[in-house]
Amino acid sequence: MSDNTRQFRWIVYIKEGLEWLFADDPNVFVAGDLLWYPVEGDNKIRQAPDAMVAFGRPKGDRGSYRQWEEDNIPPQVVFEVLSPGNTISEMTRKFQFYHRHGVEEYYLYDPDEGTLDGFVREEGALVGIERMEGWVSPRLGTRFGITPQGDLQLWRPDGTPFESYVEIAARAAQEKQRAAQESLRAQSAEQRAEQESLRAQSAEQRAEQESLRAQSAEQRAERLAERLRQLGIDPDNGELSSQTPRKPC
Repeated sequence: MSDNTRQFRWIVYIKEGLEWLFADDPNVFVAGDLLWYPVEGDNKIRQAPDAMVAFGRPKGDRGSYRQWEEDNIPPQVVFEVLSPGNTISEMTRKFQFYHRHGVEEYYLYDPDEGTLDGFVREEGALVGIERMEGWVSPRLGTRFGITPQGDLQLWRPDGTPFESYVEIAARAAQEKQRAAQESLRAQSAEQRAEQESLRAQSAEQRAEQESLRAQSAEQRAERLAERLRQLGIDPDNGELSSQTPRKPC
């Protein structure tokens, strides 16, 4: 288990970032602080990496990683996060364990010193990586880095950085707020469109009413002109017509 809050925070950062990285692959198992037993019948040979990844093994809960029950596949990638309580002899034993039992990549981060070391298997042995800044894991596809403050940085193959839960939650809240603002803007635009449609309908109705009034006035003028003609009056100039007026009805 972690010795302090800083170590625990970095273990969670690595383990949860790896879970996120392989969330869509059902045949990649990721665990943190899980006892790994490589030899059947000998429970004294064991180690619990701070984070480990086993390719070719299904996801799911386990009480421990018993290699003989996992198609004899060892975790290919392991991480250790140092704490002040770790001793040189302890870390030497861990290195020897990972070397002996088939780990392909081993990464060691010291958050107090701000240092990062890595080892990759070559010709059957774990060999130190000369430069970790910018190193890309052959198995994970992740890129490694250290900030000037000594903080570990990991990036997914697509360049997306690993994030802490707080960062993910904050980004999710921002996305939710932006989505709400976009929804409000869309609603406002829809309301404006509806108002414009109503104004257009009102203008159309007024035009129709004006047209009807014009038609009605024209009809009244025609009736009046006909009435004047019946009375013998020329409606164009107001003079008496030369024709004999008809008797009004």
